[in-house]
Amino acid sequence: VQLQASGGGLVQPGMSLRLSCAASGRTSSNGVGAWFRQAPGKEREFVAMIRWNGARILYADSVKGRFTISKDNAKNTLYLQMKSLKVEDTAVYYCAADTVYVAGRMTQISSYDYWGQGTQVTVSS
Repeated sequence: VQLQASGGGLVQPGMSLRLSCAASGRTSSNGVGAWFRQAPGKEREFVAMIRWNGARILYADSVKGRFTISKDNAKNTLYLQMKSLKVEDTAVYYCAADTVYVAGRMTQISSYDYWGQGTQVTVSS
């Protein structure tokens, strides 16, 4: 599975942005798509995940209520709609995927075999 992330950019606080992640290759209906982010000088952290069958969605507390993860199975594309962006949301955002969902483990980096190249999101006035 190859992942190609796009949609990053420079926005002001309070504005919105939508990230996309196009997946090519073989995917699984039991699989998972996710977004992580890494701010300068910090470790990569979990943002959101969704099972490809839509049965489970999970968000980090820091983005809950502001970010929405979704997918388009027909297009094999994962999205992250980000609203009310804050300066602290500034980071490189990575999409990730795996063919297997394991309950309780999908917030962990090690649970994902496939990663996109990252797209920069900068929130600044």
